[in-house]
Amino acid sequence: MSRNGQWYPPEWPDRIRAHARGELTPVTPRRAATVMLLRDTPPPEPPTGDAGPAATATGPAVYLLRRRTSMAFAGGAYAYPGGGVDPRDEGEVAWAGPSTEEWADRLGVPAVEAQAVVCAAVRETFEEAGVLLAGPDAVSVVADTTGSDWEDDRRALVAREVSFADFLARRKLVLRSDLLSAWARWITPEFEDRRYDTWFFVAALPAGQRTRDVSTESDRTVWATPADAAAGYDRGEFLMMPPTIATLRELTELTAGRAAADVLAAAGSRDLTPIVASARMEGDEIVLSWPGHHEFEKRISTV
Repeated sequence: MSRNGQWYPPEWPDRIRAHARGELTPVTPRRAATVMLLRDTPPPEPPTGDAGPAATATGPAVYLLRRRTSMAFAGGAYAYPGGGVDPRDEGEVAWAGPSTEEWADRLGVPAVEAQAVVCAAVRETFEEAGVLLAGPDAVSVVADTTGSDWEDDRRALVAREVSFADFLARRKLVLRSDLLSAWARWITPEFEDRRYDTWFFVAALPAGQRTRDVSTESDRTVWATPADAAAGYDRGEFLMMPPTIATLRELTELTAGRAAADVLAAAGSRDLTPIVASARMEGDEIVLSWPGHHEFEKRISTV
C-alpha cells in the first residue's frame, strides 16, 4: 500500500491494535546492514561564449533497487543494497581500515557485532550490486568485478555456499572498512512480523567498478541524485519505506555541489541513536510516529 509514496502494509492497523491491547509479542529484530552507494557526477557542460553562469557540480548520485512486488517485505519499494547478517560474518576475516574495536566505539555495540554488521554491509553490496569494497591491500581496491569468475563467486555467496571470509581469503583480498561511514540506525516497529535492526552506511563507488543489476530480489535499478529520488517519492512515483526517504532527504542536504568523499567525511559525526516507530491510542485513532521524523506520522481510525 502507498500513501504519497510511503510504503504502508495493509495489515498494520490490525497489528497495531493487537499490540496496543498487549496481544502481540514483539519479534526479535534481525541484524542487518544497507549501503547508500554514491557515484560522483560530472558538472554540467560550461556555457559557450562569454555570457552565462559558470557550471557547477550537481553532487553525487545514489544507487537504488526496486524490490520485486512478490517480496514479502516491502515489495515494490525502492531501497539500497543490503540484507541480513550471516552468522559467519562474525568469524575471522581479512580486514583493513579502522579496527573492529574502533567500529565498536562508533556503532556502540560489541566488537564482534560491529565486525558482523560491517562485513554484512560489504558482502551484501557485492551480492546485490556487484560492487566490492575490498582490495589486495589496505590502500588499493579491486578495479573490476564483471568477469564470469566474479559472477560465480557472487552467486556462491548469495546461495551461502561459501562465507565472505573464505571468499576474501581465496581471492587474497582484505575488506576495506575505511571505505564505509556509518550514517544511521533504524529498527523495525515492534508491531511488525518481520523486524530488522538495520545499520545504514554510506560508501563511494570504487574507481573502475560499476554496478550490475544482479539481485534476484529487485526488478529495476536506478542511479539518481538524492533530490531527484526524493522528488519521485513526493510525486508518488517511487514507493519507499520511511528509512529510505528519510536518509535520501538527509543526503540531499549534504550532497549538493559536493563530492562523495565529502559526504563520507561528514557522516563521521552523525548521531547513531536507533530510530524506532511507536504506536499509541488517542481516542478512536491509532497514532503511528517515528521520533524526529514527523512527516511519517499516521493517524488511523479504529471505527
